[in-house]
Amino acid sequence: MKNRPSAIHPPARKRLWLCLLASIPASALADHSAAPEKSIGTVVINGPQATSLPSHIPATVEGVTARQIEESINASDSEDALKYLPSLLVRKRYPGDYNHAVLSSRASGTGNSARSAVYADGVLLSNYLGNGATYAPRWGMVTPAEIERVDVMYGPFSAAYRGNSAGAVIEYVTQMPKAFKAYAKLGLSRQAFALYQSAANYHGLQASAGLGDRNGAFSWWLNLSQQDSRGQPQTFATRALSNNAPAANAQAVSGAWLGQDRNHQPWWIIGAGTAYHTLQQHGKLKLAYDIQPGLRASYSFGLWQNRADAQAESYLRDSAGKPVYSGNLNIGGKGYTLAANDFPHNRERLEHWMHALHLKQHQRAMFDWEISASQFDYRTDLQRSAGSSPPAGKLGGPGTLQDQSGTGWRALAAKATWRPQGADGTHIIDFGLQAEHYKLRIVRSNLQNWQTDQQGSLANEVGGRSQLHSLWLQERWKFQADWHAVLGLRLEQWQASDGLTRFSATRQQRYAARQENHLSPKLALAWQSAPAHVIKAALGRAVRMPTVAELYGATASANSQYINDPHLAPEKSWTAELSWEYSLAKQNLRLTLFGEDVRDALYAQTLFDSRANANISRVQNIARISTLGLEAVYNAQDVFWRGLDLDASLTWTDSRIRANRGFVSTPGDTIDKRQPRVPVWRATVQAGWRITPQWQASLAARYSGLQYASLNNSDHNGYAYQGGSRYFTADARILWRINKQWSAALGVDNLNNQQYWNFHPYPQRTWQAELKWTS
Repeated sequence: MKNRPSAIHPPARKRLWLCLLASIPASALADHSAAPEKSIGTVVINGPQATSLPSHIPATVEGVTARQIEESINASDSEDALKYLPSLLVRKRYPGDYNHAVLSSRASGTGNSARSAVYADGVLLSNYLGNGATYAPRWGMVTPAEIERVDVMYGPFSAAYRGNSAGAVIEYVTQMPKAFKAYAKLGLSRQAFALYQSAANYHGLQASAGLGDRNGAFSWWLNLSQQDSRGQPQTFATRALSNNAPAANAQAVSGAWLGQDRNHQPWWIIGAGTAYHTLQQHGKLKLAYDIQPGLRASYSFGLWQNRADAQAESYLRDSAGKPVYSGNLNIGGKGYTLAANDFPHNRERLEHWMHALHLKQHQRAMFDWEISASQFDYRTDLQRSAGSSPPAGKLGGPGTLQDQSGTGWRALAAKATWRPQGADGTHIIDFGLQAEHYKLRIVRSNLQNWQTDQQGSLANEVGGRSQLHSLWLQERWKFQADWHAVLGLRLEQWQASDGLTRFSATRQQRYAARQENHLSPKLALAWQSAPAHVIKAALGRAVRMPTVAELYGATASANSQYINDPHLAPEKSWTAELSWEYSLAKQNLRLTLFGEDVRDALYAQTLFDSRANANISRVQNIARISTLGLEAVYNAQDVFWRGLDLDASLTWTDSRIRANRGFVSTPGDTIDKRQPRVPVWRATVQAGWRITPQWQASLAARYSGLQYASLNNSDHNGYAYQGGSRYFTADARILWRINKQWSAALGVDNLNNQQYWNFHPYPQRTWQAELKWTS
């Protein structure tokens, strides 16, 4: 199902041009009579909208279109479009998971959200205010129904992108009508979840609509959506086994679940928490005006609102069968004490705005240019947390308010393309200037009534700014008929300033400003060794600067603590890949050998301290992490059965810590250990069957092998809370095109009901039903 960028030579309609690292499905051509002859010329992206990814970089590019998403993917959120692409994973825990749906790529785990770059229509969605689960890309600014296509470029091989592109660059292209267009869509979901003592059905309802038109030089598009969903518990209250006798006033309870933690140590699981009820609204307005042929001005406004309530439940029951939330306990004849934060309850009220303005000349003549400006604003961002467990906490009482309002980022970019010999010349030169500014503000205050108070005494505050100014140059050089090279250089100046950490109203720490300059060269080469064979190689350096939260973000909440480091060094990496591609009329095979060497890797390690009953996180520089991997991708259309498309990928990765001054338990305990959350084996397979023009069906499976969640790989039990497990899941979908306007779909994710973990539990078997109308 992967849609690769393709091109057709204008003078010879039957000749297939090569997409510079991914072979092209021959089914995209009108003539399938013979094996295609390839050319390494400029790539043209098929479809109504073109991606902003550089089309002439000899690097791996994969993608999917709106039609493929509709026919083959159960997509309740925009990140679901990436579900079956090779070597990618989004840790989505429930529909509407806005703050933990982190992207993982070939050599980056789900703890490293800042090692990838996600864009929508050229606007940055990646959240570089921090790194990790709570700084996931702002997926909610795009809804599945408005997607025209999604493309992914693996690795930092284009000088046009900052060092955070080390893992992958993802570009969403959303719809812009060429004539009147309208649609309405309704979706339902149901998950039957059972784990430990939790067992319930969780439902979701999603509605979206879009309307747009083009009148002469003016076009517009309006998209609205709402998602109301309930997710399974994400956290669990636990206690290590005690050897202490019960206190004199201890209450004998039942219901505790005896299990093992991720290190195979026994513990009691006494309750569940963070079961979100989420209500999200999304609105987007896009306006465009063609000033003259090839020159367009456009503006986009995005609005995203989130109201989330996180509930908790106790598994413990007294002799009368009533839930127990506090006090001294007798469990199995041993003594335990419940803490106030064992069963947290919190509420979130968020409203984020996005603005983007573009002025672009694109005529594919000698000189094209583009200027863009964008802003992402945390207009309102409030999280209220109860200071005590239910039932008292549900009624009010003390708690905290975390306010991030005013946080956000701005970006300004100007770029141009110069073709000295015209569109088909030997040289194509791209260059540009970029400026990005980030502001982080987190204020946590103590409230007497956590549900209603607007402010209180200061608990702690974090603040800081960073900015990145970049100049880049990139040249495509076709020095022989069968040879193609791209050379690039990126110069970056990074600054961090206004760092502030206030631990109380009378205790604070300010940090000195920092500035650094870095150069990142790029080189890529493609050789068409035969009409159906292409060999390509790419090499790129990336410098990933520390985020504001990593530098200054010392925070604490009811069940977590974070220790920052204002002296963190930037992460510097070299990434390389070597690919061989072979394409027949209806089959494509790609083999890619990839490697990465990272110095001063930025890594946040979270450890659970049972004594403090809290997660303690610390960011550190790991001296060196090296990765070697092999990726195989195969696509076939109408080969094994008429109307049957087959897509498969297999990735093997060996990613290890080679040098590290830090440690988890004892010095040296991380050396030669595997990088956390980067599995050794990953695989996807998807079969789509066009039964009739009205009926399409698909069956897909995903596999992820051995992985660890800790730097010292001590967590051998992945099938536990806070662990990282293997998994094999199967998904299915069937689409019925009732007529030209109406369609219906029924799908299921995790058909085999696998219980699997990535710190939190993933969803179990989930059914989805959709009904859609289009004009």
